[in-house]
Amino acid sequence: MIFEEVIPNIPRYYTALAEWASCVVYIMLLKRNYSRTKIAGRLAVGLLLQLIVQIIAGRLPEIFWIPGMLSAVTVMILLIQSCCRLPWENALYNGVRAFLLAELVASFEWQLYHFLLQGKAGDTFWVRGIYLVMIYGLGFVIAYILEKRVLAEGDVLQFSLREVLSAVTIGMLAFSLSNLSFVYQNTPFSSSFETEIFNIRTLVDLAGFTILYAYHAMLIEFHLRYERDTMEKMLENQLMQYKLSRESIDLVNRKYHDLKHQIAVLRAENNEEKRNAYLDAMESEIKVYEAQNKTGNSILDTVLTSKSLYCMKHQIGITCVADGTLLNFMDVMDICTIFGNALDNAIECELKIPDKEKRLIHLTVSAQKEFLTMEFENYCEEDLVLKDGLPMTSKRNRAYHGFGVKSIQQCAKKYGGTVSVSKENNWFILLVMIPMS
Repeated sequence: MIFEEVIPNIPRYYTALAEWASCVVYIMLLKRNYSRTKIAGRLAVGLLLQLIVQIIAGRLPEIFWIPGMLSAVTVMILLIQSCCRLPWENALYNGVRAFLLAELVASFEWQLYHFLLQGKAGDTFWVRGIYLVMIYGLGFVIAYILEKRVLAEGDVLQFSLREVLSAVTIGMLAFSLSNLSFVYQNTPFSSSFETEIFNIRTLVDLAGFTILYAYHAMLIEFHLRYERDTMEKMLENQLMQYKLSRESIDLVNRKYHDLKHQIAVLRAENNEEKRNAYLDAMESEIKVYEAQNKTGNSILDTVLTSKSLYCMKHQIGITCVADGTLLNFMDVMDICTIFGNALDNAIECELKIPDKEKRLIHLTVSAQKEFLTMEFENYCEEDLVLKDGLPMTSKRNRAYHGFGVKSIQQCAKKYGGTVSVSKENNWFILLVMIPMS
């Protein structure tokens, strides 16, 4: 590989400033997990590191050009990660996008500078500085406005390894083609003419950024559609569970009716052993019937009875204090979704507890200060880690993270309500509040 400086390259501190400013654009759009003071300090350290890396890379032999660029990209990824504490896949994904944006703005600024100012009477230090601030400011503000339309919606998404590698590949191809003329001039995609080199560099960077922007918008749409379809399936499953539970409870009711006939047989039975056997069987069946809840809302009764029967089978203690009449304004699907998902999550947590005496769930439905409150509590010994208000999943497949709680949030939002999650003294608490006025 032969490196030949065909034209003066962009000053290293210009490149460092562009890379840092590009990181700032994405950090401003992503959710930050630290105070403004800490973020400002980390940004200052990031700018210093970026300058050091670029200056050192500029003094090394040209054979180290690629390692130097990789070092600069690494600093950008670390800066975004340190300010936003993203999963590493997301940090890498956004770091690649930030790097390509920096290359585009820096190349565009340098191209305009050569065309408008270089070698002319007005090409002074102060004019150059003002010009740099104006072009960089305009370029990154436009990028911020464009990215805000799509990036904020995908901030909480967990990108797969394949999606990240695709973005990295696009970024590498765009960067390689845009800088090809600085490495090889004798190829079909490069040039040895100054103007053409700048045009190629800027246009390819623009194309690469546009492709990554479109790719990101497509991923966001795909993830949101996938999430919407998954929640719709969960809603349908909850309604199906309700219908099946209704059928099961009807069977229980018929069995309860049969108990009256068994009582008549008992009264006519003179054999004490047979009578005791009949009584034991009746007592067992009555316990099953006792699992039915009478709250004043038939839909809630059905859901609670189904879950209570399951809890009884798996030795989970469940108690309920609920005024079901408060739910009469809600749609059948919404009641099934909120109570079905909340209780399913609680039951899943309790099944992990080896000590069956500690398997406890408590549910209350009440009116408090013009709010309908639905509070679900279950004993939980695991550490609670929240991300965007949702408990982090312990399942291997994180693509299904939080869909149960998201479905509950969606239903609560429909009625102007809110959902909160907390943990107190080994009790996991899911609180749904909906205004009643």
